[in-house]
Amino acid sequence: MTMNNDVLNQLQAVLEARKQAAPESSYVASLYAKGRATIAKKLGEEAVETVIAAMQNDREQLIYETADLWFHSMVLLADAGLEPQDVLNELARRFGLSGHDEKASRV
Repeated sequence: MTMNNDVLNQLQAVLEARKQAAPESSYVASLYAKGRATIAKKLGEEAVETVIAAMQNDREQLIYETADLWFHSMVLLADAGLEPQDVLNELARRFGLSGHDEKASRV
């Protein structure tokens, strides 16, 4: 199975729908109700868990934790009114650029 834009778009649609849901009805709705600081904190927790899995060379756990990291990144993006396509557009903009050149262009 490969990841594609359809999966991202389907997940984005669910995340948008959860904005209107009661907090007790879904995990994502409860995150939205708690606010961006809570969402960002959860994203940070998932990032740490991803790093730990990588450092332990645990392939399956790394996949699992990265999925959590991506998921919570998408929750944060949706909370900010952004979509996965916004990030994909930025990655496309950077494609073919040296990482050093791209970083220097931001300062």
